[in-house]
Amino acid sequence: MNHAVVSSEDEALILVNAEDEAIGSLSKGACHDGEGVLHRAFSVFLFDQDNRLLVQQRAKAKRLWPLYWANSCCSHPRVGEDMATATLRRIKEELGVESELEYVYKFQYHARFGDLGSEHELCSVYLGRVEAVSVEPNPTEIANTRWLDVGEVDDWMAQPEPADAIAPWFRMEWSALRTAEQSSLAAFLGS
Repeated sequence: MNHAVVSSEDEALILVNAEDEAIGSLSKGACHDGEGVLHRAFSVFLFDQDNRLLVQQRAKAKRLWPLYWANSCCSHPRVGEDMATATLRRIKEELGVESELEYVYKFQYHARFGDLGSEHELCSVYLGRVEAVSVEPNPTEIANTRWLDVGEVDDWMAQPEPADAIAPWFRMEWSALRTAEQSSLAAFLGS
């Protein structure tokens, strides 16, 4: 697989209001400067045939939360790109896989990473399935990966910080998937 750089600070992201209506565009870099500007994003949780979740350690070169652990894939649709196209593009670019994705829920969050900037996103969360052996992480995006069963993820999230550097959106999304959205996750996993 060709592991080219697939993301840049210059790519145009979609600015949104709290109702997820597009209100303009701005470069990725500018969206993440200072306190951040609200923009559209997505997070994908990919499970294998044994219901293990693929988690990734973000590449060292990432501006925000480098070497932090996150869910399988998280990114942004680009201007002119719908969410279905963006999610499929990004899991292919980052992980070398294809998957049918199931939308679960949407939420807004804000998290600051010291003086380097912030995430301020309206994020749609998706679930999908892949075969573990098919995953080919792109080293320009991902430093490492792990496969964890649901109980292992629960235990990991319960550890006091900073036991492992875990991205804030991953903690928020997993908590929602295990509480408010638990029925969706349980139905998806067949448990």
